[in-house]
Amino acid sequence: MRVLDCLTQDHNLLLVGLAALICVAGSVVMSRLYARMRKGAASDRLPWIFLGAVAGGATIWCTHFVAMLAYKPGVEIAYAPLLTGVSLIVAMVGCGVAMAIGAVRRAWAPALGGATFGGAVAAMHYVGMAAFTAEAFVHWDTNYVAASVIAAVAGGAVAFGVGATSTLRHRTLLTALLLVLTIVSLHFTGMGAMTVLPLVPSTDAWTLTEAETLMALGVSVVGFLILGTAVASYALEEQSERQSRKSLSGLIEGSVDGMLVEADGKVVIANHAFAELCGLADAALVGRLVSDWMEDVEAMPTGALIQSRLNTAEGSIPVEVAVRIEVTPDQTFRIFAVRDLRSRIAQERRIAHLARNDSLTGLPNRASFLEKLDRTVALTGEGRFALLAIDLNRFKEVNDLYGHAVGDQLLVHVAGNLKDATIDDEFVARLGGDEFMAIVPASDRDAAHAAAERLWAAMVQPLQAEHADLQCGAAIGIAVWPDDASEASVLINNADLAMYRAKASLVADICFYEEAMDEAVRQRRRVTLGLREALDNDRFELHYQLQASVETGQVTGYEALLRWRQADGSYISPMDFIPIAEETGMILPIGEWVLRRACEEAASWPEPHRIAVNLSPIQLSHVDLPRMVHQILIETGLSPQRLELEITETAMISDMERTTHILRQLKLLGVSVAMDDFGTGYSSLSTLRAFPFDKIKLDRTFMSELDGGPQSKAIIRAVLALGESLAIPILAEGVETQEQLTFLKEQGCDEVQGYLLGRPARDVGLSDSRSQAA
Repeated sequence: MRVLDCLTQDHNLLLVGLAALICVAGSVVMSRLYARMRKGAASDRLPWIFLGAVAGGATIWCTHFVAMLAYKPGVEIAYAPLLTGVSLIVAMVGCGVAMAIGAVRRAWAPALGGATFGGAVAAMHYVGMAAFTAEAFVHWDTNYVAASVIAAVAGGAVAFGVGATSTLRHRTLLTALLLVLTIVSLHFTGMGAMTVLPLVPSTDAWTLTEAETLMALGVSVVGFLILGTAVASYALEEQSERQSRKSLSGLIEGSVDGMLVEADGKVVIANHAFAELCGLADAALVGRLVSDWMEDVEAMPTGALIQSRLNTAEGSIPVEVAVRIEVTPDQTFRIFAVRDLRSRIAQERRIAHLARNDSLTGLPNRASFLEKLDRTVALTGEGRFALLAIDLNRFKEVNDLYGHAVGDQLLVHVAGNLKDATIDDEFVARLGGDEFMAIVPASDRDAAHAAAERLWAAMVQPLQAEHADLQCGAAIGIAVWPDDASEASVLINNADLAMYRAKASLVADICFYEEAMDEAVRQRRRVTLGLREALDNDRFELHYQLQASVETGQVTGYEALLRWRQADGSYISPMDFIPIAEETGMILPIGEWVLRRACEEAASWPEPHRIAVNLSPIQLSHVDLPRMVHQILIETGLSPQRLELEITETAMISDMERTTHILRQLKLLGVSVAMDDFGTGYSSLSTLRAFPFDKIKLDRTFMSELDGGPQSKAIIRAVLALGESLAIPILAEGVETQEQLTFLKEQGCDEVQGYLLGRPARDVGLSDSRSQAA
């Protein structure tokens, strides 16, 4: 009751209202400054602490002395100037210390800072009351004094604690209200503790009129300080927020990913990309919670990519989220970068599909086929199924005539028909090009053949394209598990062998694997693999067969003959592996090896005999042949006049103009060119006329048939006469008897070669000795 009586009876209520207005305005400024300091970094707090000290101290001091102006105890009063000034300093310093403590980010800091603030208010009040003098005796009630101090300390602690609670709505206004209550409760409770008994006025104190004038001036100055502090704080706050928002807006709008900025649990900025993801307008995002779209937002770690789901109006979207903390002097932001994963997931699914399926036809590819075959073998066990190797016939003709685009259309057409024709557990895959594989359940060979016929009929259906009906045949090879193989790889190989046999057949499009009939193909494959191994491991040898003059019997040169030595010391006949080497293209590296080795060894012979080397038609068609021959001659040091290259007429017939051009380049190097096996091919005079050969080699078949009748002798005489008329020397091959040599000598043959003179041998000296004996 004393406090209420003091307020209503001993105070001018108009001035009390003015003091309350100053208290409210100052408390609002203080609460905003305190909130700003709590958000900012510790290194940036000093200016804000200064502003808080000025604003808070001025608020307390101004409120106190305006209220003191309102106090009318019934006697003249005065104030000691020194203590009055000290009270203002106490208020400012106390508020600065309280703000500094309360801004620390520790659980105990707000309460301690608030208690310090309450202590500063109490200290300012009682230092200011110590400056109070009057013509009276002043009595203090210690109970009310203690109550006022306790109210100030407790009220300050609660006010600062509320201001530090970031999740509390309207905390700034609540903090300001609690600060007002703290200051007012302290002042009026403290005033209620004082009783004034009139005495003689103090002679060294200002009179009431002087005090009123000084207090009015002080209130005006402090009021301007409060206003200036408020204006400055608001201006700094707005400027800082504008700069932060501008920098953040520029940052996130420049990103193609969705981005949003959260502060105090709410979205403050979001870019257009994120708005599009959510299906909302940009402005509709601001002020909402991030958890409205994403789950477990608070649990997301910073600096890591997290896969989550974005809840939008269209449904849930898979996204990738990165969270970063951005600390500004005024506030702490969480920046979310949100990337839409739908395109990437679709691309990953496509890549996974392409890894297991053919990109053109959509059928399973080789990898899928092998996995399926392994599973089928494992699951079938002792059961039976058939593997069908399928290859299109005449597909190359379609590509050559209509182009690869039409060829691709045909492949898609065939693949679609194959897929439609499969039933039950049948599986069809495209291995590449025009090769397909099918796995079909088959209890016996008849069931396998029926399935093959069904697939074959689907494949040969014509395609309407390029104003024509395009159609390809198909060759199908069948291998049955486990009859034809005990391993998956062997089963594939056997189905391929059967398919190649069907492809070569003129009457059958479907063939079963048969071990005896496919052994020849298997042997060819072994030879092909062996050729590569022999070339890498230097298992080829050159044997030399001498060539001699019919007239003098002297050695004129040697022909290099290729031999393939086996591990057991035996040799494989060139008739068995040279055709395979030509089909597979291995003849090119083998031919280069033969030419290089022959030149190297001939260069080391004691006598400068001529060395003859056979050229395959495949080698002769290679435009790089003259350069290779020239390079080998340079590297080995063999004179070009000692090298004779032998070609067959068949090699020239395929492309006469191109072959003639290459032979003329070889002639320019100084190399001799001989026509080999003359009489077995076309034996065309136009060939002899097209190119000036240095020698004609008569095929060995004429020597073997020399005793068979007059026709062989007549042909030999004609060839010898042709050579004489064209001034081209003739060499007869296959001379094995003395009678054959005598006949050739009588007919004017120039040179001979055969077993009579010597068999092919590694040592040229052995051949020389035999020649002399002959």
